[in-house]
Amino acid sequence: MAGRRTMIRWLCWLAAAAVLAVLVYNLADALRGGSAERPRVTVLVKSTETGMEFWGVLSDGVMEAAKEFDVEVNIIGPERETDVDQQIELMERTLAEKPDAVVLAATDFNRLVPYADRINEAGIPLITVDSALNSDAARSFIATDNIEAGSKVGRKMAELSGDRSKIAIISYVRGTASQMEREQGVRAVLEADPRFEIMETYYSDGDETKAFEIAKSLIRNHPDLSGIVGLNEPSTVGAGRAIRDMDAAGRVTLVGFDSSVDEVRLLEEGVMQATVVQRPFNMGYLAVKTAVEALRGEKVPARIDTGSVVVTKDNIYEEEHQKLLFPFVGMNGE
Repeated sequence: MAGRRTMIRWLCWLAAAAVLAVLVYNLADALRGGSAERPRVTVLVKSTETGMEFWGVLSDGVMEAAKEFDVEVNIIGPERETDVDQQIELMERTLAEKPDAVVLAATDFNRLVPYADRINEAGIPLITVDSALNSDAARSFIATDNIEAGSKVGRKMAELSGDRSKIAIISYVRGTASQMEREQGVRAVLEADPRFEIMETYYSDGDETKAFEIAKSLIRNHPDLSGIVGLNEPSTVGAGRAIRDMDAAGRVTLVGFDSSVDEVRLLEEGVMQATVVQRPFNMGYLAVKTAVEALRGEKVPARIDTGSVVVTKDNIYEEEHQKLLFPFVGMNGE
């Protein structure tokens, strides 16, 4: 009988110890602000195409934040920015997989809205990055102030231009919020200046070769063309290649957007006079950080402006600009 009572006593102690262990674990986890499993965050970028340095750098920021905040991230996206249908399919797949949070760089201002709304209705925090949506579904929007960045392009073109100037704009994917806002900023500055004649907007679909052909045609068919604005990396590089190939450097001013090895070369050669550089590393990093804060129930900013700077041949070697042009792992590209 005594042995049986001893066995029962031991079993009670073991059960109590097990309960205590669970309570201690849960308390420690609560203090950490997390769950027993690592949060899963799906990041949908506009393009996974090799050679698009902007999305590669943004993904570097995502991965840095994932390590710092102990998050499991899955970076997906269509191969090309123009493939809105494929991004919609990826959104549907994401809804079925039910990650803890979603970061979205939308390829279309309107067509992604129903899927963003469904993510929000499912209680999944949605963070938008780079390009906005025509919806209030996102908890936070992290991006360059594209209207202001476009205004910087316009002001730089105005500074570099002569008395009478015909300007062409080569944009990327029609209907993307970021391109509409950049163009709005450029036109607001240049159309207010009587020196400028602004041609229609041409669309490269984010394809460097298409931008190259557009720019060649413009230079060939409009001998009075004095300037080209490129609104993203492929559009700018394609236009720069055309100016170089047609010996139009010095006659046609090029002001672009973004940064890449090719754009740095165009600046150094004097083919491009300036480019407005964003901070994609910061965008990726802050998107994941903000998603984690939303998951913890913290209040997050409705909008975070990651800023932009004008880089020219004269200031390209300044330390701050070198870090933007050649970012490496670390917050703020530092």
